[in-house]
Amino acid sequence: MHLQESGEMYLETIYLLSKNSDSVRSIDVCEKMGFSKPSVSRAVGLLRQGGYLYTDKNGYLFLTDEGKKVAHKTYERHVVLSQFFESIGVSDETATNDACKIEHVISDETFDAIKKLLRDK
Repeated sequence: MHLQESGEMYLETIYLLSKNSDSVRSIDVCEKMGFSKPSVSRAVGLLRQGGYLYTDKNGYLFLTDEGKKVAHKTYERHVVLSQFFESIGVSDETATNDACKIEHVISDETFDAIKKLLRDK
């Protein structure tokens, strides 16, 4: 199953929430992303069907290994791109917003080149 941008965003959000708490619920995702309960419920169902997350008997959300892989990759891209944009003089807010958009479409080749550029500075 190929994920679209929205699926990657949900996984990244669950990943970040799980870094601060052992228990992530759909309502936590709603609050963090500003989406309605039905929207999050639908997305969680699709991500569960795709093998990216699972829920326990209490309804807590957990990323599978594949879900963690996608979430980590998306988050890494967000962080590195934000740093890159800031390093060339873009404001923090704009850098974060632009990174959030670009992280889903940038090629591995271009992303790796940006990472290398930042490393070599």
